[in-house]
Amino acid sequence: MNLGIIQGRLSRPVNGHIQEFPDNWMDEFVILNECGLSHIEWLITKGSCNTNPAFDDDVFLQDLPISSLCADTMVDERITNRTYVDYYLTPICESAVRNGIDMVTIPLLEGSSVQDPKIRNDFKNIIWKFAKRYPNLKFSFECELSIDALREILELSNNFNVTYDTGNITSYGLDHEEYIETFYEKIVNVHLKDRTFDAKTVYPGTGDTNFKIIFDKLSFMGYNGPYTMQTARGPEGQEIETVLKHKKILEELYGAK
Repeated sequence: MNLGIIQGRLSRPVNGHIQEFPDNWMDEFVILNECGLSHIEWLITKGSCNTNPAFDDDVFLQDLPISSLCADTMVDERITNRTYVDYYLTPICESAVRNGIDMVTIPLLEGSSVQDPKIRNDFKNIIWKFAKRYPNLKFSFECELSIDALREILELSNNFNVTYDTGNITSYGLDHEEYIETFYEKIVNVHLKDRTFDAKTVYPGTGDTNFKIIFDKLSFMGYNGPYTMQTARGPEGQEIETVLKHKKILEELYGAK
C-alpha cells in the first residue's frame, strides 16, 4: 500500500485552520519517514501562496517524496474567472515542471464547485488550455460531480484525471463501486477520509465510508497509485499519535480486503 499524507497533518494547525501549509515543512519529511509513510501531497493555499517554497527558485523539491502539488488556492467562486485561474494555477504548474512533479491536484469543491452546468462549461473553456500548455502534467480533479458531469471534463484531454476522495464520495451520496468502475483508468490519486452521510469528517472506520468495498474494488481494478491520508485531525499537540493511529486502522482495513 503506497500510503502517504496531505501536507500539514503531521504538524500543529496553523492559525486554527484544519488544512494549511505548515511552517515546519522540512520537518514533516523527517516525520514522514519515521511514521513509515511514503509521500506528501504538497499543499499550496491562499495563506501561503506568497511565501510557499514551491515558488522559490532557490528551493529544489526534486529529491523529496512529493506525489502532487495540491492547488488548494483554487477553492474559490472565481474558478471561472480566466485571470484568476491564470494567476494562481500557472505558477503552480511552472513549479511542478521545474521540480519534476508530474501531478497537479485541483479541488472542485465548495466555493469552486462546478456542479452548475454553466459554471462547468466556463471552467472547461479555461482548463483545457492548461492541458495544451503543459502536456506532460497530469491534472487531477477532486470533485463532487456526478459521473456524467465529471466525464464531461475528463473527455477534454488525456491529461485530465481523478483524485478519488473516499469521504467526499460518501457524503455526496455517490456509489463507490460504480465510481471506481467508471473511472478506474483515470484515478491517479486516492484521498483517504471517512465521512458520515451528513458530511461530518470522522476518524477512519467510524463513519459511513465502507473502506473494505473501496479497497476490494480498487485492488480488483488494478489500482496501484498513491493513497493519501486526509483524515480528521485529533487533539492539538497529538498530531503524530493521531496519524499513526489512522495509519494502523487504514492498513488493517486494506489488509482485510
